[in-house]
Amino acid sequence: MNNQIYDLIIIGAGPAGMTSAIYAARAGLNVLMLDRGAPGGQMLNTYEIENYTGFEKITGQELSERMFNHTQTLGVKYRYGDVQSIKDEDKIKVVQTDEAVYKGLAVIIATGTVNRRLGVPGEDELAGRGVSWCAVCDGAFFRDRDVVVIGGGNSALEESLYLANFCRKVTIIHRRQSFRADLIVQERVKKNPKIGFELNAVVTRFNKVNNRLGSVTVKNVLTDEEKELPCDGAFIYVGQDPVTDMFKDLIQLNEQGYIIVNDKQETNVKGIFAAGDVCAKELRQILTATSDGAIAAQNAIKYIETIKEQ
Repeated sequence: MNNQIYDLIIIGAGPAGMTSAIYAARAGLNVLMLDRGAPGGQMLNTYEIENYTGFEKITGQELSERMFNHTQTLGVKYRYGDVQSIKDEDKIKVVQTDEAVYKGLAVIIATGTVNRRLGVPGEDELAGRGVSWCAVCDGAFFRDRDVVVIGGGNSALEESLYLANFCRKVTIIHRRQSFRADLIVQERVKKNPKIGFELNAVVTRFNKVNNRLGSVTVKNVLTDEEKELPCDGAFIYVGQDPVTDMFKDLIQLNEQGYIIVNDKQETNVKGIFAAGDVCAKELRQILTATSDGAIAAQNAIKYIETIKEQ
């Protein structure tokens, strides 16, 4: 066990976690930031970001690097760690990872979300062999090939535009007739000659050919008619699920598993805050995550000051 007691432990190094770290470090706190992956969270899976104030267009990779470098110039300690649990020992919070134990006066949970799976046959078997949740990570493997993108929100349509840069054909499969994405993104997709559509349709199976994805079975939700759509790759963007299972015995969650917070980003446990996409709220964007992170940090700072005065 690491016997050092940090002022603040931040779980998650996405935009919410990194913003919290910046605010806390600027206030002179001894800050530890933990993450089970590379800094950036879901930003790393996004090719281009066009709605973050101050940047007309920036890649997710570049924005992640800028945020992380900012934390490092302020002296924030960063450690790899897959957090297993938090224990509330009154004035001390104990964070257990797969490799170590850390202690802090306060904790900010900013674990974000993971991409949701469809839960249909062939999905797990063909993951990494044609089925993917990250166009930026895997798109280049499908140069001059046919791929499908499943979903109808901003992520699905934006990544379809990205894939169209080098794939032969991109087919968007969406369970409804209309999309949920921003109108400007919808217009770009509809004007792109390499992008086609299968609307009012759902994928019911991923089919294997030569030990890789060879096609998807698509069912029309209005007629129940099924057909097979040949493709070399499938990219799934049907929403996210919160990363909160390890906190469910301590932190109050809603029915969907998101953390319930008040306007100060406080959870039901004193000294434990939450920020970003992991919270129960209406809008999940990079900008709202950074806002949550700033609010959580400011209130954590006040809490820590109170603890130190006792």
